[in-house]
Amino acid sequence: MYDNAQLNTFLAAVERKAFRMAAVACSNDDEALDIVQDSMLAFVRKYRTHPAGEWSPLFYRVLQSRITDWHRRSTVRNRVRSWLGFGNDDNDDSDPLENVPDRETLHPDRLFEDGQLAAALEKALRTLPLRQQQAFLMRAWEGLDTRETAVAMGCSEGSVKTHYFRALQALRGHLEEYR
Repeated sequence: MYDNAQLNTFLAAVERKAFRMAAVACSNDDEALDIVQDSMLAFVRKYRTHPAGEWSPLFYRVLQSRITDWHRRSTVRNRVRSWLGFGNDDNDDSDPLENVPDRETLHPDRLFEDGQLAAALEKALRTLPLRQQQAFLMRAWEGLDTRETAVAMGCSEGSVKTHYFRALQALRGHLEEYR
């Protein structure tokens, strides 16, 4: 039997990272939130009885599956829209609170540089193929080892190493000016 408190703690710990991974993969915060919520529900339904030590790679496998599904649906949706003659009608409804400056910041120059680097990194991540994104985010951001990442991505450890290496090479090329 599983422990509800332990499961809740696990989900709370991965929620923010999973959201960032999904947001990078789909470039839309609302879609990313839906992906993370669907992933958490599917994970709880299917894997809550597994040992807690196995939860992390299993959760990220579910998350990556949902991201891949989203990409497939988006591709089909965009083909249908273009076939029917509709353009991409995405509205940029940004949150006005995101534009309010933080008054507790002590070093605005450093924050500006960090913000530029973070924006450049996110932009560079979005240029990567999906499998490279997945490998990089799980290895570098989430800290999963090669075996856990392979389980989460549903591929071999060698594939994870290849995708991760190629992602690092591409990111280094995109972020050369920040080195």
